[in-house]
Amino acid sequence: MELARTVLDQQVIDVHDHAMGKVDGVVLELRPGRPARVSAIVVGGTTALWRVHRGLARWAERKLGGEGHPARIPWSRVLRVGVDVKVDTESERSPALRWERWVRDRIIGRIPGA
Repeated sequence: MELARTVLDQQVIDVHDHAMGKVDGVVLELRPGRPARVSAIVVGGTTALWRVHRGLARWAERKLGGEGHPARIPWSRVLRVGVDVKVDTESERSPALRWERWVRDRIIGRIPGA
C-alpha cells in the first residue's frame, strides 16, 4: 500500500526531463513462494479505458497504433521516485504518449487558432 501512495498519480519525467504523463498503475509480478515484486508502471491516456472495458481499450490502443495493451515502463527503467518519477526512457520513443499525440493531431490541431 505504501508503494501505491508513493507512486500512483506522480508525474513521470523522461531522461530529457520531459513530462510523460502520470503513473496510472503499478504492475506486480506474482512469484510462487516468494513476495510479489514490482515489474512495471503503467502510463498513458487509455489506462482509464482499461478499467472500464478491456475490449474497447484494446480497440482504442490498436487504433492509436499500439499493440492492444497499456503502455508499461519496466521498473528497472525507474531511476528515482520522489516528487516525481524519473525514468530512463525517452518520451518520444515511448508508447506512453500515443493518446496525447492522437488528441493533438486529430482534435486540438483542427481547432482554429490552436
